[in-house]
Amino acid sequence: MTHVAVVGATGRTGTLVVEAARDDRRFEYVGGMASEPDEDVVGPDGARDLFETAEVAVDFSTPEATRLSAETARETGTPLVTGTTALDDGAEDALGEATHHVAVVRASNFARGVNVFWEVVERAAELLPDADFEVTETHHRGKRDAPSGTALTTVERIEDAVGEREHVHGRKGEAPRGDEIGVHARRAGDVVGEHEVLVAEGDESLTLTHRASDRKAFAEGALDAARFAIDAEPGTYGMDDVLDL
Repeated sequence: MTHVAVVGATGRTGTLVVEAARDDRRFEYVGGMASEPDEDVVGPDGARDLFETAEVAVDFSTPEATRLSAETARETGTPLVTGTTALDDGAEDALGEATHHVAVVRASNFARGVNVFWEVVERAAELLPDADFEVTETHHRGKRDAPSGTALTTVERIEDAVGEREHVHGRKGEAPRGDEIGVHARRAGDVVGEHEVLVAEGDESLTLTHRASDRKAFAEGALDAARFAIDAEPGTYGMDDVLDL
């Protein structure tokens, strides 16, 4: 049984990771960390003690908390899984340093289906490199960052196949299309997450879509990554490594 700690344990996704860990016989939830301590949740000042009791830590929090997680993981030798996006330079530097000491699995989306979606998108771009690409994402009204980390990764996968292009966020007025990728973010209600890529060339088009109907998909994928991280050598990994894509 793997002892797992959750950073951001009281947040939208962190809560689901805690529930998934408690329901999964492979794991024992040993506690969490959040800005406001609770019964089994410590504050930032308890990070080191928490990480020392865990075999792996899963982080869905804020850039500041992710920086602390990375620093603590390096000090305690605890593998780290993080899905926090829109990181600042301090958090990025801390994660980079941690990878010299422990395995760090990073992903903007841990859902298994999304990672297959990225593989398909990149393959489509390889086969249709001259096509126009439009990326659209929809999330709940409370999501902080836009475009989503998943959308940005989608753009990166397209550019891995076709090279860098200008990113255009919305259009207004006279705006003929150039050598660009349209990237559009929508926020409404409690939409869990939808990502669509429109690939259009000549007289035909192809639409690739992933929809998440329950946030549990993110939590279950993060636990898959946690199991992988425990046995991995120090370094940076993604869900393509976890799923052997």
